[in-house]
Parts: sequence; C-alpha cells; structure tokens
Amino acid sequence: MSDLVLVEDAEGIRTIRFNRPDKKNALTRAMYSAAAEALESGDEDSSIKVFIIAGSDGVFTAGNDIVDFMERPPHVGGGNLPPVERFMRALFSAKKPVVAAVDGLAIGIGVTMLLHCDIIYCSNRSTFKTPFVDLALAPEFGSSQIMPQYLGHAVAAELLMLGNTWGADRAYQTGLVNGTTAADALEETARIAARSLAAKAPGSLRTAKALMKRPPEDITDRITKEGGMFAELLRSEEFAEAAAAFMERRKPDFSKFG
Repeated sequence: MSDLVLVEDAEGIRTIRFNRPDKKNALTRAMYSAAAEALESGDEDSSIKVFIIAGSDGVFTAGNDIVDFMERPPHVGGGNLPPVERFMRALFSAKKPVVAAVDGLAIGIGVTMLLHCDIIYCSNRSTFKTPFVDLALAPEFGSSQIMPQYLGHAVAAELLMLGNTWGADRAYQTGLVNGTTAADALEETARIAARSLAAKAPGSLRTAKALMKRPPEDITDRITKEGGMFAELLRSEEFAEAAAAFMERRKPDFSKFG
C-alpha cells in the first residue's frame, strides 16, 4: 500500500484514508491503485464487514492531481484498467457497505465517488464542487445518470452544469449526504454507523445492497427477485441465528458469518 493511502482494520471495519494533506489529498495513480487494492481485498476478506472512506483533517480530496493526470490521462476500454477506473469499479461493485466521512474540501471525484457509497456524513465545514464543465470536461463516474435520478435534474444541474459550490447544509438538504456533524465528531459518527452495519447479518446486508444497486425494472420483476432472495435467506444459518435470538430474547450474534 502507498503511504499516501492509509488502511486500518479494526472491529470488522476497514478504514481507507487519503493521506496527502499537503496537496489537499489530490489523488494520484498510486493512490487510486492503493485504494482499489484495499477495497478489492477487503471485499474478499470475511473478517471485513464494512468500509469507511475518509480524508485528512479539513480536506477529503481536491480531486485528481492535475500533473499526474496530464502525464497519463485515463482512457476507457483497451487492456489494463487505468488506476482511476480500477478504483471506480472497485467502489461501485463493492458487495459490502461503504460509509464515507467527508471533512472539508470534496471536489470532482471527491463528490462523484460519494454517489457509490451507502452512508455519507460530512462535517459542517465541508464544501462540495464538481467543476467538470468549468474545465471543459464531462461529468464522470456515472454522475450524469445518478445525480439527476437521486437529486432531480434541476438540482443535479447546479453541480454538474453551473458548477456551484455547496456547503454542508445544501448537501444535506438535497440528500447528497445523510447527515452533518461538527468536525471533531465526524469520524466517530461514521464509525458508529459502521459498527452498526458490521453487527448485522453480512449475507442479508449484501443482498439488500445488491437489490438496491439493481437498475430500475418492472416492479413485478423486482418483487419476484426479492421473493426469491427472501426465500433463500429463510434457509440460511444467519436467519436461524436471528430466529433463535428472537425466541431467546437476546441480540443475534452474526460475528461467525462472513
């Protein structure tokens, strides 16, 4: 792992931290590769239940490192995946929940990566900006589809077309983040949510996330899909533990399940 991306495992939670504060956590190819590796290996490690993505004190990430970016611009398709695309794919295909803790600047991919996280908290000093059109570029990371779908076209246009800067309150009001906190409470807030997720039945949690990530479909087809998964989980050891805990009036213990 690059020392510009710190990885820490504790309590079933893998924290992936951008650690280049002197450059406002501008992301390089090496940092994308390290973050992708942390996500990929964690997704296959049964001891890891949840991911947290965080930055440094006062800065989540200012987006791509422009010098690194211009030396080898990413391409789409072809042979080996560019590091940024590898990271993007690792994040949006992660089977386990991803919690984001955003403090301070979140620019460009620092915003669009949040669209692929499950729970997002930001500090009250955070700012969000996607200056793609201002840089004569196009939106990326699925943002042109996901933002209008989740936030509505007019609200998404504030970020993707006008390039407006949002503060924490605007991000919360629009639903871009789940909540805001004081800066000194941010990471504990994210960790409380991560601990709660880590204590749940992992197979059921993965199923819920997979269903929520499915593309829109006929509601009858979705109900049929849910019903099949529901029936499958009824036969699982996780459900047996949940049912036993209910009957015994205790909290279920899902720690042995991967």
